[in-house]
Amino acid sequence: MSARVSLTQYLVEQQRANGNIPPQLRLLIEVVARACKRIAISVNKGALGDVLGSAHSENVQGEVQKKLDIIANEVLIEANEWGGHLAAMASEEMDSIHVVPNRFPQGEYLLLFDPLDGSSNIDVNVSIGTIFSVLRKVNNHRGVSEEDFLQPGKQQAAAGYCIYGPQVTLVLTLGDGVAMFTLDREMGSWVLTEKDVKIPSDTKEFAINMSNKRHWAPPVTRYIDECLAGTTGPREKDFNMRWIASMVADVHRILCRGGIFMYPWDAREPGKAGKLRLMYEANPMGFIVEQAGGLATNGRQRILDITPTKLHERVAVVLGSRNEVERVTRYHQEGAEG
Repeated sequence: MSARVSLTQYLVEQQRANGNIPPQLRLLIEVVARACKRIAISVNKGALGDVLGSAHSENVQGEVQKKLDIIANEVLIEANEWGGHLAAMASEEMDSIHVVPNRFPQGEYLLLFDPLDGSSNIDVNVSIGTIFSVLRKVNNHRGVSEEDFLQPGKQQAAAGYCIYGPQVTLVLTLGDGVAMFTLDREMGSWVLTEKDVKIPSDTKEFAINMSNKRHWAPPVTRYIDECLAGTTGPREKDFNMRWIASMVADVHRILCRGGIFMYPWDAREPGKAGKLRLMYEANPMGFIVEQAGGLATNGRQRILDITPTKLHERVAVVLGSRNEVERVTRYHQEGAEG
């Protein structure tokens, strides 16, 4: 891009052009972006910063936490405790919500985040990231409860992620398209490097964990088998499989060049709707993908239409290039109809 536009400049321009972006939301996004810069520094230090390996503790889902999981979680909490724009936070790594100390009149927004997505890849130097979602505090009473967070994803005021890879990239939507910012490490600033990101409607790439194939429902198996059949099969084209095991990295690739990402329900835990977290992963990623022209469903319905019933609800996820997501969703609907 010819002129360097900083994140702050971009947000101010969006605030002027779009009246539904109040100053409090702009300030909140800037705080989250600064926190991501701090996390990026810790990630980049790796073994030199004694941040690799297990913390020998578990999160609310019973998953073993990495040291960087805890560090990233603390960075985001501390960064967001000193402003008047935020009422409370919820994290994938915490049992319950974290209410911001009432030093100011109560804020108007709620922040949800996965502090470090793809943490199984930390120790092997594969791209990982931070995912966040912003909701408006819709009630007028003082105080905040868990119920205030249980809003469908279509009510998000903003969503984004930061991917810590060869470049550190911040991807953001305020409900009016998707923009990408790259961290200028020398200057310490976020620079707009792509705006109005669009996902191609068609693709020849899919991302799924093939080792779970024997556990999938028939519609998923049908779709993948058709992709694997290549030019001699019903799709009449060859597909490539891509699987990083870091949602933020797989989704980032799809934003850059198209594709479909699937983390479906499987028979190992039939009582669970899926593996990924609705409010910390599926909703913000679904919002971003839709704003870039793609689709996001759970195989049966639009993810952003799901009203959560609990803070750590899980969901199946199918997102990415529109035509492929529509096909997978149609296969599920046909399967349900017999």
